[in-house]
Amino acid sequence: MRFYPEQISTLSPEWVATRMAEFLREDLPAGDITSEAVISNQQELTAQIEAVESLVFAGAQVLPACLGDQCRVDLQVDDGATVAAEEVIAVVRGPAREILARERVTLNLVQRLSGIATLTRRFVELAQPQGVLVLDTRKTTPGLRLFEKYAVTVGGGHNHRLDLSSGILIKDNHLQLAGGITRAVAAARQSDGDLPVEVEVEDREQLLEGLAAGADAFLLDNMTPTQVEELVALVRADRRGQDIFLEASGGINLDNFAAYARTGVDGISVGALTHSVRSMDIRLELAV
Repeated sequence: MRFYPEQISTLSPEWVATRMAEFLREDLPAGDITSEAVISNQQELTAQIEAVESLVFAGAQVLPACLGDQCRVDLQVDDGATVAAEEVIAVVRGPAREILARERVTLNLVQRLSGIATLTRRFVELAQPQGVLVLDTRKTTPGLRLFEKYAVTVGGGHNHRLDLSSGILIKDNHLQLAGGITRAVAAARQSDGDLPVEVEVEDREQLLEGLAAGADAFLLDNMTPTQVEELVALVRADRRGQDIFLEASGGINLDNFAAYARTGVDGISVGALTHSVRSMDIRLELAV
């Protein structure tokens, strides 16, 4: 990937286990009092994690660590697989109390990640004819960013910058405070000359100023497909035009995505991948 090389395609089991411990402290501040009251400490169970609806599964790197060392998780599908309704995702064996204590938090997380992967896949399928990258944003759930960006890559999308420390993106508020595009780009170069500089622009005049200032990439924000296409042609005609990364963003959804994909941009940022996603319906059922 030319402009956003860092992709969250793997998650450390140790990191997932640490985060899961945090999540469980929220749900089990004093233990699972219901299960402890009615289920023997020695009781074992076998359960199936099943899709209730068709979905793209994201969670192969999450489920084992979420259910803990006392449980055995036999995954039946891989990350990125399209799973049919009623299909078994995993078989879980272990202490009944342990599985039931972890069930809700585990399902909440995998349901959300599979929702992100499923929605991302729909955008990726629309992008494929033009070879456009589907990019996520920083509009993630606080505390879940790595999980959610992992789910985007599972769905076939690409991660935009991970955080404010991993890339320079000069936006409208920066421009006002820095005194314009030319000054902002120059200051960014002096601050860190190794990082590419991307500028968010809203019209032709800003784009021309950014080109003259030597920006490496542009985010074409809140424009119509026609406006985006015109600015893409302008950039490509520049002597550096083929090396400049162009992305469109703002109000782009499944209904209008194809029109933006045909404009010639390199990537399209879609905040909805993480901020407006619907969790998929996944359940845990005791095996009979």
